[in-house]
Amino acid sequence: MKFKSVFDIIGPVMIGPSSSHTAGAARIGRVARTLFGREPKWVTVHLYGSFAKTYKGHGTDVAIVGGVLDFETWDTRISTSLDLAKEKGIKVQFEEEDAHTDHPNTARVRIGDDDGDLELVGISIGGGKAEITELNGFELRLSGNHPAILVMHNDRFGSIASVTQTLAKHEINIGHMEVSRKEMGKEALMVIEVDQNVSDDLLRELESCDHILQVAKVVD
Repeated sequence: MKFKSVFDIIGPVMIGPSSSHTAGAARIGRVARTLFGREPKWVTVHLYGSFAKTYKGHGTDVAIVGGVLDFETWDTRISTSLDLAKEKGIKVQFEEEDAHTDHPNTARVRIGDDDGDLELVGISIGGGKAEITELNGFELRLSGNHPAILVMHNDRFGSIASVTQTLAKHEINIGHMEVSRKEMGKEALMVIEVDQNVSDDLLRELESCDHILQVAKVVD
């Protein structure tokens, strides 16, 4: 089976009793793994709202860890993902949070190893779909309806132009783009939804642009 992005799901092809609590949760974990780019050594998951109250009974815990292990929503290994993570030496921790969030199915996922870490906030919006609303402290709205490129860069003159010019050279059309920064002149983030998947060669070319720190794509 082939899906156009790590968020997509078709009908009931999933493991678990709930599309929101299982399939959507698996999507959140898999996006974290995709953006981190490798298998982590530790995973910490903060659960909010309905996720915090029912995550064990609805399989949210095994789903998120299954996603972090890069399993698809229909992969039967999801049901044993906690045991598989333990066998791999991955330390997994869950925290139930009382804080109010805008969406009842919210998870903050932190993964890392000796070389770095990543933190994102995801919400399961129903039907097995998920949105990423925060990445390493940057607010964003990544729906997964289209292939996307995430570009971490220094907030300098010409950074955005160099990326868009490179995409134009390869005839990659931009459907939606968001740019955010924490502080002027510091680290910034571009979220670019495009109309077609991009090659690894193009990603490497983007990384060679001035002031670009890291490039990742969110596709299946």
